[in-house]
Amino acid sequence: MKVVLDTSVLIAGPNVSVPGDLAISAASIAELQFGVLITDDATVRAHRLTRLTRILQVFAPLPFDTRVAASYGELAAATVRAGRQPRRRQLDLVVAATAHAYSAHLATANLADVAHLSDLIDLIEVPTRTEPLT
Repeated sequence: MKVVLDTSVLIAGPNVSVPGDLAISAASIAELQFGVLITDDATVRAHRLTRLTRILQVFAPLPFDTRVAASYGELAAATVRAGRQPRRRQLDLVVAATAHAYSAHLATANLADVAHLSDLIDLIEVPTRTEPLT
């Protein structure tokens, strides 16, 4: 079973266990890179950069391509139909669209953000405890 890890799972720390053929979205790399660059705290920045580097050593991110773009359109439309605003969580939707495009499950620690998509994507809720300095 292919499982795309949401960014929330990637920042949750090493004690998170998700079974399956694990993958990540290029959108998660964008979110993690932003996290590295946005903090003014050198210790936090170093911690985040180390995490990002380790993730890139383990995963070759699935790209945002035309297949994922088509899935994004479908999921964004479903988000509007659910009475939600897709612009608020665009990168979250791109990660979800990556799972959708690759017929994968989506593992997330933020189930409430994507629960309205459960008819379109198989969701896996991952209970996490975020490490300090994330």
